[in-house]
Amino acid sequence: MVVSRERTPNAQETFMQMAQAAGLRGRLLLTVGLILLVRLGVRIPVPGVDRAAFAQAVQDSPISGFLNFLSGGGLSAVGIFALGILPFINASIIMQLLTAGLPYLENLQKNEGEAGRRKISQITRYVALASAIFNAIGLASFVQPYAYDPGPIFVIKTVIALSAGSMFVIWLAELITERGIGNGPSLLIFVNIVAVLPRTLGNTIEFAQAGGREAVAQVVVLALVFLVMIVGIVFVQEGMRKIPIVSARRQVGKRLYRERTSYLPLRVNQGGVLPIIFASTLLILPSSLAQFTQGGGGDPEQQTGGVMGTLNEILIQISTYLNPAGPAPWIYISVYLALILFFSYFYAALVVNPVDMSQNLKKMGASIPGIRPGKATSDYLQKVINRLTLLGAIFLGIVATVPTAVETATGVTTFQGLGATSLLILVGVAIDTAKQIQSRVISQRYEGMVKE
Repeated sequence: MVVSRERTPNAQETFMQMAQAAGLRGRLLLTVGLILLVRLGVRIPVPGVDRAAFAQAVQDSPISGFLNFLSGGGLSAVGIFALGILPFINASIIMQLLTAGLPYLENLQKNEGEAGRRKISQITRYVALASAIFNAIGLASFVQPYAYDPGPIFVIKTVIALSAGSMFVIWLAELITERGIGNGPSLLIFVNIVAVLPRTLGNTIEFAQAGGREAVAQVVVLALVFLVMIVGIVFVQEGMRKIPIVSARRQVGKRLYRERTSYLPLRVNQGGVLPIIFASTLLILPSSLAQFTQGGGGDPEQQTGGVMGTLNEILIQISTYLNPAGPAPWIYISVYLALILFFSYFYAALVVNPVDMSQNLKKMGASIPGIRPGKATSDYLQKVINRLTLLGAIFLGIVATVPTAVETATGVTTFQGLGATSLLILVGVAIDTAKQIQSRVISQRYEGMVKE
């Protein structure tokens, strides 16, 4: 028996088909135009700030380096879009946590349909506005020592400019999602990371040229490690466990419908990049609190005395040990891996509910072969999810620690900021956008066939 398969179009054919489709062409042009507008706003500076001095301070700060990388250099440039889409990402994470804990939000998501989803989206925008104002206050306070005319007026104007810029970026991201190609917030973060890569690659080339053959070998080793990690990320992000499901026989009139076999897909990495983001946030929290609890202005006695001084010393000691370049790197790695494991299970518990899945299968008249419906099915699904989550957490731990270890071993520090989170975002958004383009090309082709 000969089985014929439809030839899969390659990347060039897919791009040509996309370019020839009028609807996709308009979506592509709109997406590119809005991305260019966001990149332009990143380079429009907030007035009254010594940007050169602040950029140097951000470059030397490990806390701000990663945020500057995600903002596409907007943080160091103190642009009006410096906050970018980050307040919306924070609001989305907060809403996911609240939806799992508040019955009102859970009812809106599960039972209210499209109206409920619109209501949750509106609440998310309000939370994003509050997050933007809070982040703008923190950034304005951080920038104030580098202002030409510091004071309350400068802080108020900076907070208004940064908050308004962030909300405008959120609106542009929603436009990309609705009328463009891909997921708007994810695509903007992807573009911000890519925008910093040319400067990073340039610094790496200069390092290799200045260091001779040994530096070239170190850069090659680091590049090979990144390539292997990208391939691994693609496999794990696309990996899933397909649990077979058998639908019961049913008779309609004189016709007997036989059992149908389908699959219940469970992803290996349910949390995506969120466990690493949560773990990284907690790791840099002591260092951030140490900066805020450092009081007394320029008087060293006031800085080291009293309750705040003692608290500041404790936080500095903790942040020293939670630093990969600190006196005990194994403590940093152990705490990092433990936090990633915890948040992987925590987020998997929020996203996947085995009890609801078991009840839905029972309502549809479907079951897992060899597993009784009801509690036995939910227990079996919980066991499978726990194993998959453990594999995903181990993978995230490897991705999170390997780049730092290789950079330390090779001495190539030009890729600082392009860590596990950035790699996962780049690969995940690229895969998701490619799938959306392919699905739109296929739907466009089917529409053309129907019209013919």
